[in-house]
Amino acid sequence: MSYLTRTADAAPAAGTTPCGIGVPGFAHPLLAPAEWAGLLRGAGGSAPPREPERGGGRAPLGAGPLHWAVLDVSNGPGSRPDPHCLPAAVRLRDAGVRLLGHLDTGRGTRPFAELLSDARRHLEWYRTDGFWLDRAPTDRAHLPATRRLTDALRALCDGPLVLGHGGHPHPGYAETADQLVTFAGSWADYRWSQVAEWTAEHPPERFCHLVHSVPRGHLDEALRIARWQGAGTVYVTDRRAAAGAGVPDGAWESLPGYWDELVSRIGTGVSE
Repeated sequence: MSYLTRTADAAPAAGTTPCGIGVPGFAHPLLAPAEWAGLLRGAGGSAPPREPERGGGRAPLGAGPLHWAVLDVSNGPGSRPDPHCLPAAVRLRDAGVRLLGHLDTGRGTRPFAELLSDARRHLEWYRTDGFWLDRAPTDRAHLPATRRLTDALRALCDGPLVLGHGGHPHPGYAETADQLVTFAGSWADYRWSQVAEWTAEHPPERFCHLVHSVPRGHLDEALRIARWQGAGTVYVTDRRAAAGAGVPDGAWESLPGYWDELVSRIGTGVSE
């Protein structure tokens, strides 16, 4: 069983079940119509996300069982507006789900100007609410550049910023974004994983876990681990990553076989 590494004086990090789902990105709406329809079904009954309070503060996530979903047209916004993605994006946002534009940071290697250009195209073409910074760096050396980037993105829009680290970064990254993805990997690794002690200093809504290859019979166990480790947003799927790919991205491209069950256990339930 996974556990949280902490000192004897540290307060428990968890105590409530994961409060929402974050979807790291499905295939194009033409290639994955069932997935996009599933997102709308899962968002059923969601309240529109509240607007950011005046005077700053962190951007709110979605108000229903789906906190956010990532739009990835072509490893980003693509080179021109896609006529199929805008209506799909509008329907999802109207259902109360925060839509995040995919920005590939290349572990901190992509130029600042390129990332800002992609961000502007996401906003102009698809009206995204915020951004998913995929392959975000984790080391201290890239922290200043990441802070510069997230500050610039906040100047473009008030929506959520999610850093897709995939593992625990330097603690300073907690001050740069609304949410950090501190686990992205397989069930075999997740069930024995450990959480960094510094995460106990932050509330669960600051963290997200993405877990693939979870058998249906272990769904409850996976959600209990997320609860114990203090993750306020989760994505759990029975899909598997491509063999030898080295990254789990392929596991996120289609709906879990137990999607409705996952949504109903976390949120308000879905219609059959």
